[in-house]
Amino acid sequence: MRDWWLRTLLVLQRPRPVFVALRDSSEESVADRSEPVLAIVLLAGIALVLQTSTASTLLDSSDYDGLLVAVWAFLAGGLYASFGYWIAGAFLFWGGRLLGSQGDYRRARHVLAFASVPIALSLLIWPVKLALYGEDVFRTGGRDSGTGGRIFDTLELACVAWALVLLVIGVRSVHGWTWERALAACALGLGVPVALGLAVSYL
Repeated sequence: MRDWWLRTLLVLQRPRPVFVALRDSSEESVADRSEPVLAIVLLAGIALVLQTSTASTLLDSSDYDGLLVAVWAFLAGGLYASFGYWIAGAFLFWGGRLLGSQGDYRRARHVLAFASVPIALSLLIWPVKLALYGEDVFRTGGRDSGTGGRIFDTLELACVAWALVLLVIGVRSVHGWTWERALAACALGLGVPVALGLAVSYL
């Protein structure tokens, strides 16, 4: 299990060996990586929900305080994590199948999970944001609405973009495909869930 916790960090530096290791479908290997996968998925879900327009307006309502925002982030993040892991994982699996993948659904989910490490890592931005802007990050028109806030938004979007790049690398590595085939599988697999996620964030 320690090896898979180390690979959770290694995927940011040398992603290919990490994704190649996912080819091992033995019960021991799957059990060893189950806890890192759970942690990554949950943290990534919380990070994504904190980037939504809903999060930025929570304290506009007098019904919320700091504690309730934290509870909301955990619960809503869990829902985002479940959607991403099970639903987006299924789309990724079928996108791969359409292009000839012989891998199973579980491996597709694990590829998606380890590709999400940069999104989970983006949570490290939040202590800095809160130190600079406090509760204004959860209010409309707060101190974070200027250039500084846009810089943080750009950093968070960069983490999402990094995760998408890792996903293509992961699909390519685990299947031994060309870049074009891996990119096509990711586009086929994630087009629908990404569109749904954006629609939910907008609403």
